[in-house]
Amino acid sequence: MDNRPIGFFDSGLGGLTCVPYLMEALPRERIVYFGDTARTPYGSKAISTIRSFSFEISDFLVENDVKMIVIACNTVSSVCLEDLRKRRPSIPILGIISPAAHATAKLCGPKNRIGIIGTKATIHSNAYRDKILGYNKELDISQVACPALVPLIEEGIIEHEIMDLSIRHYLDQFIEYNGIDTLVLGCTHYPLIRRNIQRLYPGLRIVDPSRELLRSIHDALERHDMFAETARAENTFYASDLSESFVNMIRRIFESANPDIVFKTVSTDALRGRRGGGSDGN
Repeated sequence: MDNRPIGFFDSGLGGLTCVPYLMEALPRERIVYFGDTARTPYGSKAISTIRSFSFEISDFLVENDVKMIVIACNTVSSVCLEDLRKRRPSIPILGIISPAAHATAKLCGPKNRIGIIGTKATIHSNAYRDKILGYNKELDISQVACPALVPLIEEGIIEHEIMDLSIRHYLDQFIEYNGIDTLVLGCTHYPLIRRNIQRLYPGLRIVDPSRELLRSIHDALERHDMFAETARAENTFYASDLSESFVNMIRRIFESANPDIVFKTVSTDALRGRRGGGSDGN
């Protein structure tokens, strides 16, 4: 048993979509979340920059004594998961892509047409496509980057005509030309616009990686005998820019769960100042 918190991080507020599933299924677990809202989005940045930011945040979470790190960010999972594992070999580090790819491969057959949407970095890495095909080589997969969606979501522009127009800009032709019937939301921000997508394309089957990630967390906790034994205490949500949008989105997502929440800010300068003393690996 291990009563230390589980660490989550994302480029912004998208990773918050993973947390309610954990709270519902594992109510004793405590969470420390970090959203890099001052430097979001990651998807259009250089891989070296994404790696550097991810090292800073993972070091910060380890300093907060987390028992596990969950990368609730498809971009980070697609380009530097193994780098983070090598840097921190003593702590379980989970990515979001493998569980979603496995679920998609189980759900679909050769007659299905699978579409993947994500950031530029995630799509260009081919991480989802390669993982899904690794489970089933017969599947038909198309993918498209949707770079404007994350900034709109971060600004809280969700239930608005601008969001619908942006979704249609990326998906109308993509879905029609490729005959897409199953859509993988390859960014943890995208579940926040799932209703928009379902309303615009009512016949589409949607795979939500935020939900699928829970199975990996449960299995890792069981494998390492890390389930919390005592009742959950407060959950701490850090941001590099504690914006009104970040706070409002947390309250919106956790409205029904009603958890004990503490909000804190850690500047990017403070994160950079932590670098250099945190590796227990290389």
